[in-house]
Amino acid sequence: MSIEFSKQLSATQTPIPGVILYELPVHGDNRGWFKENWQREKMLAMGLPDFAPVQNNISFNEKAGTTRGIHAEPWDKFISVATGKIFGAWVDLREGPSFGAVFTTVMDPSQAIFIPRGVGNAFQTLEDTTAYTYLVNDHWSADAQGQYTFLNLADETAAIPWPIPLEQAELSEKDKGHPRLADVTPMAGKKTLVLGADGQLGTALRKMYDGVPSVEFATRDGFDLTDPVSYTGRNWRNYSTIINAAAYTAVDTAETPEGRTTAWAINATAVANLAKVATAHGITLVHVSSDYVFDGTAELHGEDEALSPLGVYGQSKAAGDTVAATVPRHYIIRTSWVIGEGSNFVATMANLAARGIKPAVVNDQVGRLSFTTDIAAAIKHLLDTSPGYGTYNLSNDGEPQTWAEIAADVYGLTGHNRDAVTGISTEEYFKGKAAAPRPLTSTLNLDKIKATGFTPTNAQQRLREYLAQ
Repeated sequence: MSIEFSKQLSATQTPIPGVILYELPVHGDNRGWFKENWQREKMLAMGLPDFAPVQNNISFNEKAGTTRGIHAEPWDKFISVATGKIFGAWVDLREGPSFGAVFTTVMDPSQAIFIPRGVGNAFQTLEDTTAYTYLVNDHWSADAQGQYTFLNLADETAAIPWPIPLEQAELSEKDKGHPRLADVTPMAGKKTLVLGADGQLGTALRKMYDGVPSVEFATRDGFDLTDPVSYTGRNWRNYSTIINAAAYTAVDTAETPEGRTTAWAINATAVANLAKVATAHGITLVHVSSDYVFDGTAELHGEDEALSPLGVYGQSKAAGDTVAATVPRHYIIRTSWVIGEGSNFVATMANLAARGIKPAVVNDQVGRLSFTTDIAAAIKHLLDTSPGYGTYNLSNDGEPQTWAEIAADVYGLTGHNRDAVTGISTEEYFKGKAAAPRPLTSTLNLDKIKATGFTPTNAQQRLREYLAQ
């Protein structure tokens, strides 16, 4: 067998999306050869997904002409040849526009190829005693076999040009019986699980992903964040993303003994459990945070500001942020003053205006509204475009306002007298009441999310649209 020595490590994208062919440096002398078959740091720098392999398999083939496949498995694979030579063939069997796309090449130990989940894999040995090796990012199980997708090696549509005709090759009876492409059910993509689907943000996510079969929504009844069974009773290998839109948001009640326990259970302990699941299965965790993780002393809060929560709610959210940030693939979406369908500040002010009530509203807390339609759109944008993982501030844009100024805008936009709203300090408003401390400044720096290509809508514009509905 002749191997080309001392090539430079290089990567070539094939006609099948996500299938990447690598040329590997092989070093040899009179004793034999050596290669770095898998080198995470170098290969990640060249665009290989960080697919976290957990199992190494070897297929030994005694005779040339041994032919195996075409099998699409529910995990990613990194394939190389340990010794010998193969003719490799891959067919995209995933749902989508590239279904049926084919790529073939001859491989010796100086090549490797990355095969994403759902791409059919086959090879034919060109030399005796060929060993074919592959890393996979999930453990094989008998249960997983039920999720395979198969294609017949002789399929006329794929028309794979086998070097050794199949009638002269060594095939298993099982491989001979696989269906033609027209009869193959494409492998469905991994799913996205949205938690808190009955909340304000969950409702906006439902609308945005309406009709998308790969997005699954779970309410409190369907996924109890406080029940350990919720984290073990699901086949997580079928999910690529968890969007945690659930939270305990009763800021004042969180200061009570019962509320404190519940706030920590949902905002911190549950996030820790989600983080364990996401880390173990290579899932992207999207976690929604709050301006309450800050004490409000900075005029503008950046993503890198140290956490400094004032009350129990903010402390529990800060704890959740901290553990979510340990997940290798995470997006923490930090919001402020959330407005969506259901009970919220804007709806309350509109109701008071309609009833002719003249409210006193705090005028020393400053920030911007975050409408759930924009939060949902930002989450989708991050998942679709895949910028660097980490924390992203997200509110609507425009000049920061006080709650009193926003209330006056609501009165004016609904045809009522703006002067009906009276400004009052936070201290005066809560005098004699049991209330949690509030950050006085909640304005978020939006530069990082804008740099990804997402432009938050102006808060005034969104407020007018919201009230018009």
